[in-house]
Amino acid sequence: MTALATVSSHLLDLLAEARSAEAALRQIDQIRRVIAGPGIFSIQLNVTTARDPGNEVRLQRFYSSAAARWPVNGAKRKLLTPWTQTIFVRGEPFVGEGAEALAEAFDDYEQMQPLGIDAAVNVPLMSDNLCYATFNVFGTRGKWQPHEVLGVRLLALAAMRWVRPVPELMYRFDGFDSN
Repeated sequence: MTALATVSSHLLDLLAEARSAEAALRQIDQIRRVIAGPGIFSIQLNVTTARDPGNEVRLQRFYSSAAARWPVNGAKRKLLTPWTQTIFVRGEPFVGEGAEALAEAFDDYEQMQPLGIDAAVNVPLMSDNLCYATFNVFGTRGKWQPHEVLGVRLLALAAMRWVRPVPELMYRFDGFDSN
């Protein structure tokens, strides 16, 4: 077993002892740093309901490793883009590499760029066919290695225990309905 696998395995074992979402997600963030290096980790809850306009998703930050800059409970609205189609329509992870790809995907990339952020892995947390949250890792590496992407995706699975869908969650895009 490699040193990375040993450290990650030990940290995941410690995760079982967490008594709150905050404690568990701090532990997951430690593992994320081992797997992906410097960067930012966040989870965005999908808080969209049937009362919200179609062709958009409303997100609310549930966890942030950089809460001073991106506070918990901060909110944003996402329209139908290739990123939202990947995450919310197809339920697939998004892997972005390079400043150009991130600027295309994230309307707030201007705030990330001064921190050296130039890579992202966003994993949809799914309940049936509904994306109820996004697990987001932003890095300073420019390009991800396959084992790093796999590690982030596995951390997203570990986080699902601590992140629950909001009641009345429902969103729709032209040609797609989350029900």
